[in-house]
Amino acid sequence: MNSWGLLADGVLVLHALFVAFVVVGQLLILIGLLRKWSWVRGFCFRLAHLGAIGIVVLQAWAGIPCPLTILENLLRERAGGDAYPGSFMAWWLHRLIFFDAPPWVFTLVYSLFGALVVATWYWGRPRLPRRDGRA
Repeated sequence: MNSWGLLADGVLVLHALFVAFVVVGQLLILIGLLRKWSWVRGFCFRLAHLGAIGIVVLQAWAGIPCPLTILENLLRERAGGDAYPGSFMAWWLHRLIFFDAPPWVFTLVYSLFGALVVATWYWGRPRLPRRDGRA
């Protein structure tokens, strides 16, 4: 595998981590609110989580393809357009985070998930940062 392929795999891993942050983050927030874990009310964490799903929902509604997907595809083309997308790990990550469905299905799923994140924001409000600069 050449350096373009390695870069493509790196983008794929970054993409998988982003998806995991959004999905696993929401799951941990819900569990944490029920179990009264204080860290799930951290303002910066919750704002980053809300922003992450917000970007996905806005892109879906605007019909804008994911920039990570575009970058990975470009790098794979530069790598020679392997039929098997990169390494074994890359192939499995692809299978986990990419599905074949009409675009409206993804827009609906992203929107519903975004609505869940917003509802969770209100149900288990994050702690606002203190004005005196202390956490």
